[in-house]
Amino acid sequence: MSDDGRELREPDLPRTMKARRKALRTGWTTGTCASAAAKAATRLLRGGDPPGYVEVALPSGNRVTFRVEEAGVDAGRGRARAVVVKDAGDDPDVTHGAHITADVSWRGEPGLDLDGGEGVGVVTKPGLGLELGGPAINPVPRKMITQAVAEALAGAPLDGPPDPRAVADPATGRGVRVVISVPEGERMARKTTNRRLGILGGISILGTTGIVRPFSTASWRASVEQAVSVMAAQGETTLVLCTGGRTEKGAMRLLPRLPEVCFVEVGDFTGAALRRAVEHGLTQVVFVGMAGKLTKLASGVLMTHYTRSRIDTGLLGEITAAMGGPPELAERVAAANTARHAYELWEEAGLLGPCGRELCRRVAGVLERFAAEAAGGGRSPIAAQVVLVDFTGERMVGMYGRVARQR
Repeated sequence: MSDDGRELREPDLPRTMKARRKALRTGWTTGTCASAAAKAATRLLRGGDPPGYVEVALPSGNRVTFRVEEAGVDAGRGRARAVVVKDAGDDPDVTHGAHITADVSWRGEPGLDLDGGEGVGVVTKPGLGLELGGPAINPVPRKMITQAVAEALAGAPLDGPPDPRAVADPATGRGVRVVISVPEGERMARKTTNRRLGILGGISILGTTGIVRPFSTASWRASVEQAVSVMAAQGETTLVLCTGGRTEKGAMRLLPRLPEVCFVEVGDFTGAALRRAVEHGLTQVVFVGMAGKLTKLASGVLMTHYTRSRIDTGLLGEITAAMGGPPELAERVAAANTARHAYELWEEAGLLGPCGRELCRRVAGVLERFAAEAAGGGRSPIAAQVVLVDFTGERMVGMYGRVARQR
């Protein structure tokens, strides 16, 4: 499958999407907040006064201080509880303001037993790197919690997280059980992709650096890559990439036999999704999108955020001419204000079908060329199909692509 051979580009976003007069505030991940709550509760369990503030280590080795919102001992249940309120900074995060809670109790033997309580999801599907049936507490937060609890027991900072099996109170040799919970976490999770990933009943305790950077591309790109990995772990071979919520709903109606896990809302990170698909040996990619995103992809741009790419209406003018449109129409399309404007000009001229199909053909060629390069050259390991939908996301306007051979 061929396209017009334009250079493939995958620009990255700046740390903030646009310049602002005032710098955007960074925030803290749920994992960092959980480590702070666990440290405060452990100190209280050892007989200390309710701490107003605690200091915890980030994976970088830097240390940060958190205010403890609430702390107390439940003598009847033999546990201490502490709450830290998550501050996501200027990042639009559904968990901003969440009360990250840790309940800590003694064990009869050494070691740290970490579990999830109310509002923390349970892992039900493979592909996440977490134990099935266990809490959705990712590896880095687990290490942060382990180090924070060990520091509280030792009464001093540590250089890094110890082996969880060795965590113990130096005076008694007893270990601790830590349960992380997030009141309202199940409600928050409805606004995330957790259910599709097989994380049920609440949010995930996340973080790789401990810091939430406002408008960072990292978390979204990571969620796209993770969704592809989960889908591959289910044994599925057809990945459906959708640019947003409307296109995803339309794609599900077009492909009703595919399980929900196959549909990934890719946003601007088509390149990242394709690279992960190649890594997992997937054979079929279906891309469903509207005119704007498809135009950028046809131009060879695999990261399509508006700050890093623009719509080349000149390319749409070329397509108009190639599909038999008169020169005057091709000029008007090339000078269109937006891809939607070009789409409407095609529709008025009765050329929407052939021009839409040609746009899809060019995008499919770009996707396969990118996949081939990601695989090290040669023939693309992935067969690409591309679907152009209207601006409701419900109606297919054009389609082009090939079907992967059965293995």
